[in-house]
Amino acid sequence: MDLKLTPAMLSTLQNALKTGASAGAGASPVSGIGAVGATGPGQGAGSFSNALGDALKSVSQAQDASSDLQRKFQSGADGVSLEETMISMQKAQIGFQAALAVRNRLVSAYTDIMNMSV
Repeated sequence: MDLKLTPAMLSTLQNALKTGASAGAGASPVSGIGAVGATGPGQGAGSFSNALGDALKSVSQAQDASSDLQRKFQSGADGVSLEETMISMQKAQIGFQAALAVRNRLVSAYTDIMNMSV
């Protein structure tokens, strides 16, 4: 099964993170969460939204690199081995599965918080 994080999906997630961070505290489940040592919600290099955005970019880059290696291997380019191509594909798939697991946990946490009685 070939799973791919499309640029449209990546931009949608990044826009959601930016909107949540700029809307103020409590606007989204990730807007007020900061890492230890962060200067405030959504600020600093250690914020959760920055880490999540960087992770999504990394997954997207791994998938692009994997696709590039697949094309090169299929065209018979010199210096591209089957082993290198398969490892790149597995890295991209594991990264995507990890990002999907994080997304599912965030959705679950958000649902749990929204179902709490105040």
